[in-house]
Amino acid sequence: MARRLPQPAKVDAHGNPVSGGLRSIVVGFALFAMFFGAGNLIFPPTLGQDSGTLWFWGFLGFLLMDAVLACVGIFAVSVHGGPREAFRQALGQRGSVILNTAAVLCLCVLFAMPRTAATTYELSVAPYAGEAAGWLLIPFSVVFFAVVYLLACRQSRVVDIIGKFFTPTLVVGICILIVVGIVHPLGGLQPPRTPTVFQEGIRAGYQSMDVLGVSAFALIILDSTLVKSTAEGAPRRQLLARASLVAIILLGIIYGGLTYLGATSVGLGTEMTQADLLMDVVYALLGDAGVVLLSVIVLLACLTTAVALVSSAADFFSTLANGRISYRAFLVADCIIGALICDMGLDAIIQISDPVLGVVYPPFITVVILLLFRRKLRVRAVYQGAAMGAFVGGLLMELANAGILSWDASWLPLASMGFGWFLFAVAGAVVGVIVWFAGGKRA
Repeated sequence: MARRLPQPAKVDAHGNPVSGGLRSIVVGFALFAMFFGAGNLIFPPTLGQDSGTLWFWGFLGFLLMDAVLACVGIFAVSVHGGPREAFRQALGQRGSVILNTAAVLCLCVLFAMPRTAATTYELSVAPYAGEAAGWLLIPFSVVFFAVVYLLACRQSRVVDIIGKFFTPTLVVGICILIVVGIVHPLGGLQPPRTPTVFQEGIRAGYQSMDVLGVSAFALIILDSTLVKSTAEGAPRRQLLARASLVAIILLGIIYGGLTYLGATSVGLGTEMTQADLLMDVVYALLGDAGVVLLSVIVLLACLTTAVALVSSAADFFSTLANGRISYRAFLVADCIIGALICDMGLDAIIQISDPVLGVVYPPFITVVILLLFRRKLRVRAVYQGAAMGAFVGGLLMELANAGILSWDASWLPLASMGFGWFLFAVAGAVVGVIVWFAGGKRA
């Protein structure tokens, strides 16, 4: 009878043994820390205020499009050789580059990255600037991105130190805020201000842009000691599945609590920006001390996020250019672009990004979901066709929403839930199968 060989112990970053359940919790907390950004705090309160008595449905839409889908994406690409290999196998080299470039542009260049600076200004500077708030944004953006450049250029450990300290502090502060808001509600729940609560939650989830960071997050998770020490196959899939569940629960507590606080905040006023609503909620529940603490923590948390985003973009595009353009050159360009877009203001960035994300998200979501069935569905033309169909569907939906295209899309399946592009994705997949058969079943 063959003797079972001893299995290598699972260890943490310091070489200490870690049990299976604890490993899942540790990796889950790591995922939570990646997805939880200070910039995302402004969306749930406004969503809750618009949703009123149906705040939970709005929150479900947000959680689905933010934490759930992002964790599903990390799980899907991780079990198929990592993000680069997974997307390359599904879409081919060119399709993979196009999809990932679109994601990096939205997340690390045009929207999420400059939004970190704009959010910092609205929450950490504008409340104390008085009449000067109208013109201080421009010099603030210059200083902010100059600091971002220096930290990203030198890859200083200051970023890691700040991130490890202030992100947990922010989480604790928000939890205290939620508990106080539940024990001492700001007011009663009012009827919803929108007939499409769940769809508004989906749109707010788009703004988080966490799904677009799947590739970067997956690389970090796969490179972690705990995941590397776990055998490939079923054990690793189980670890990632349990860790994803932990992250979803943690994010659900934070975002659900903030959505509820927003739903009870109608008495504070309804005609205010998303950042102002968050500040008013904090002031009403925790007073001046809470506002000051939030301002400091958001400043440092957003700074570390911005450094991570510009570094990721510079590394991505430098690699894409095969080193012909240096990392620092892309770093400078990204910081300049970030400063210019930040000067537009937080509300303008959100308004401009909304329709763009409505076009970019559908193909990304489609590919991520299909990757779950990669072992059964190996025909590349299906992924390519579905992604193209989702892109076309998303584009048509956004043109209709903007009034540029005159057509009623409400008849489409799942349109009321924000997934009107779904039928186009299915049609694209069918076309892909037809092309595959016509081409002699070549993958």
